[in-house]
Amino acid sequence: MRFAALLALAFLFAGCASTPTSETETPAASAIPSQESLPPAAAAPAPAPKPVPATPFQGERLQVTEAPALPKVDRTVPPQDLWQRIRQGFAMPDIDSPLVQRQMTYYAARPDYLQRMFDRSRLYLFHIVDEIEKRGLPTELALLPMVESAFNPMAYSRSHASGLWQFIPGTGRRYDLKQNWWYDGRRDIVDSTNAALDYLTTIYEMHGDWHLALASYNWGENAVARAIAKNRAAGKPTDYQSLKMPPETRNYIPKLQALKNIIANPGYFNVTLAPIPNEPYFATYERVVDIDVQLAAKLAEMPVEEFIALNPGFSRPLIRASMTPRIVLPADKVDVFHDNLAKLDGEDLVSWQTYYPKKGETFESIAKKHHMTVAYLKEVNGIRPRTTALPTMVVVPIDAEAARTQRMPIMYAPPIPVSIRRVFHTVKPGETLPSIAKRYKVATDDITRWNPRVTKATPGQKLMLEVRAPAKGKRKKVTAKKYKTAS
Repeated sequence: MRFAALLALAFLFAGCASTPTSETETPAASAIPSQESLPPAAAAPAPAPKPVPATPFQGERLQVTEAPALPKVDRTVPPQDLWQRIRQGFAMPDIDSPLVQRQMTYYAARPDYLQRMFDRSRLYLFHIVDEIEKRGLPTELALLPMVESAFNPMAYSRSHASGLWQFIPGTGRRYDLKQNWWYDGRRDIVDSTNAALDYLTTIYEMHGDWHLALASYNWGENAVARAIAKNRAAGKPTDYQSLKMPPETRNYIPKLQALKNIIANPGYFNVTLAPIPNEPYFATYERVVDIDVQLAAKLAEMPVEEFIALNPGFSRPLIRASMTPRIVLPADKVDVFHDNLAKLDGEDLVSWQTYYPKKGETFESIAKKHHMTVAYLKEVNGIRPRTTALPTMVVVPIDAEAARTQRMPIMYAPPIPVSIRRVFHTVKPGETLPSIAKRYKVATDDITRWNPRVTKATPGQKLMLEVRAPAKGKRKKVTAKKYKTAS
């Protein structure tokens, strides 16, 4: 089972880089066409006698005449299949409308697309369902990343939404998702799932209705609140289906309902839904050290593609312990990783370093100095190919061997540029490394790494530190919205 998953991952993530594929570029807008882009649905025939037989797939389209009834489930025995566990937790009111019919038709006519999405979800679904059940939320929410990102953790939209749950930068910061030059918590599976479920809980409590909460997740809670107030003032109903909203949001919940109907009864749609073991796929390792991504994957005895699929928050070929809360590994690889790491005790685990371009240097001169191509220098630093302006800091290999061997299959920079500058601090009497680290908002371990011969703070000693440069001008306040406008 794991071998098949690895093969699927190698194919599915091979094309991911700084520019997303057409399938996930704007997950909520491009994965499924809007209402205007689809041909008109045929008139529904008279209801068929029950039970309704499975409809065979014919040509490019499959006209779904009615939503199938949910199958009966035995809730007294824990299911072995995770899909069954998801079905048992369905609790949102169903909707049945021409838009739902149209989305079911769309999905059922594209079994390859569904299969890619289901294959990607296998790594993450158990964790998501487990977190949903801990909060007592409906398990339909576990299907939301299918609508948002097609379960591609590297999905990045034109509105700068990123990750499985498609957080824009402002809402990510609002829910404590760190975004820096080394790491983007919006792509981190554990952190982004916690943030998404916290956000969904908040907007559900705000509206008391899951359809309005989901509309808020897509459109913004303030936009939905204004639409409700407008209908109320006009004496109109204020439920989801009565509100005026953008086409993307109007189609958003029908997509989720269509997927729910397919997963509830895949045979009806001639969809093959391979069982997923109802057990943890991954575990976390929190004793993180500075280490190359390639080496970490090697120590876990797993392909680097799968390592990155579980750790999509990393933005560089070097994992920085001070910037990263954890490493995520397959549940059966944690002990393997720990044991192999222990064998390298005292050895250098890093073959990359930060470099501060000097006045007059160019991408060409820096690439030549470090025995790498300009294209690769830009790639590992998440810099677009046509960019000519040098950033204040880049990452370069310590030796030429690293440049030749450490090609990362997936790696891009956070969309928000972060400026780093070097400062020199003279130690004053009474200061310690922890107190200096606290003052400059860095890690104590970083200070000793930046100053290799320093083991403690000595008065008069000069320390070099890498700190975040202050923003130019007054920073505008970020509004508490998650707008993902239709493109």
